[in-house]
Amino acid sequence: MIPRAAIAALLAISMSGLVMAPASAMSGYKWKNRPLLVFAPSEGSASLATQRAIVASLRPAFQDRQMVVVYVVGDTVQSELGDKPSQSAAPLRSRYGVGAGDFRVILVGLDGGEKLSSGSPIAATTLFATIDAMPMRKDETKRR
Repeated sequence: MIPRAAIAALLAISMSGLVMAPASAMSGYKWKNRPLLVFAPSEGSASLATQRAIVASLRPAFQDRQMVVVYVVGDTVQSELGDKPSQSAAPLRSRYGVGAGDFRVILVGLDGGEKLSSGSPIAATTLFATIDAMPMRKDETKRR
């Protein structure tokens, strides 16, 4: 019979690998880009259409802030303004705690931390004000 402590240790090791995989999928953006993650249940989501329109209307401003928009729609992952992460939809949803039927927008900073999260589309003014208040962004604008 296997001791309970050994079983617990094996479970902890195997579960830690599952938790780490999605985080590493976003590590390619760290210190280079500010991902805007847009989760939607389907392409027919009105909230998704609204968020896409916000991005499309101000692409240069998103690019100026080194943003990459990652759309996790149903079971697909797409990106705009940069490379898409290597992870599929399910691990990304798990990593950020977003259910398959939920709409959520999450802004991730250059340091990889969540900076803003909303269950509805986020206006560009809110996104830009949040980013522009960050110390790294202030340094970027001073260097220009």
